[in-house]
Amino acid sequence: MAVSEEVTVYAILPGRGFEEAASLLGADYDGWLLHDGLRLYYGFEKANHQSCLAYLIRRCRDMLAVSSAGAAGFPQQVKSLLQQALRLRDRHAQGEITGHGLAVATGRLEARLDEFLSRTFRTPPNLRLAKHLRHEQPYLFTFLHCPGLEATNNRAERAIRPAVVARKVWGGNRTWNGARTHEILASVLHTCRQQGKDAFARIVGLLRWPAPGILDLVPGGRPP
Repeated sequence: MAVSEEVTVYAILPGRGFEEAASLLGADYDGWLLHDGLRLYYGFEKANHQSCLAYLIRRCRDMLAVSSAGAAGFPQQVKSLLQQALRLRDRHAQGEITGHGLAVATGRLEARLDEFLSRTFRTPPNLRLAKHLRHEQPYLFTFLHCPGLEATNNRAERAIRPAVVARKVWGGNRTWNGARTHEILASVLHTCRQQGKDAFARIVGLLRWPAPGILDLVPGGRPP
């Protein structure tokens, strides 16, 4: 599934690799990608990346729930740092700090993360978290360098929930024809909701067209 501010595209595909993602975006996609750090996304070498902070904060919370006192320090520090980054974004958006102040504070956050990751870790969970953060480090604070960019992929998380529920109770997914029908309808319905347009009227109008057409949900489309 791919989600932007105004358009959502669902796709039911046989795998979760780069090939499947590229079938939606194109292998040469050069826009923004907000994601959970799955390695396949870095196959889009021309894209600009933002690693989802909500995913990392949730991962740290899960670690804290089962960590010993000695091992809890690292995930707690990472969680606090990422939450500070989100508060910094909000303060800038509200006009409480200037662009220069944002840049200075962002540099301090990056320096603190460097300090955290320079340590030696012994417990397997902390080792895994540190390894992941080192890989994601260039993409954690992109949203602070580019104000207005979202810091999480919560938009996609919310959009995918109905599709997951439908898939579990069938949703046409037991045949490829049914899956194709479901992904098209889900894409149209969700996109219409995003754009404040009447999905029912557009689907009825599309069915009545004498020839294939494009709905006014994408550039170049027109209402039936």
